[in-house]
Amino acid sequence: MKQLTIVVKPFRAEAVLQALAELDVTSVIVREAKGYSRQKGYLDRYLGSEYSMAFLPKIEISVCVSDERAEDVVGRIIRAARTGRIGDGKIFVVPVAWPDPLEF
Repeated sequence: MKQLTIVVKPFRAEAVLQALAELDVTSVIVREAKGYSRQKGYLDRYLGSEYSMAFLPKIEISVCVSDERAEDVVGRIIRAARTGRIGDGKIFVVPVAWPDPLEF
C-alpha cells in the first residue's frame, strides 16, 4: 500500500480530484495548505498599500492506493495537475504498513 500526498495549485485541485474519481479512488482527504518554494511569494495591494504574500495557497490531497496501482495513479495526477509553469506542485509517495488482521 502507498500513501500519495499531492500538493497542487487551488485551481487544479478539481481536475486532480476528477482524475482520481475516474480511477475509482474514492477515499480522499483534502486540506487547504500554504507553501513556500521557488515561487518566492508575490506582492499584493490592499487599500493602497503593498504587502508581501510569502506563503502561497495550495491544496493538499491524500489518498492510499495499492502498490500495483500507485504508478498509474501518479501518472494520471501529473497529467491532470500540470500547467507547465513553476509551482505546479509535488507528489510524495510513502509506503504504508497495514497490520495483519489476524494478529489483533
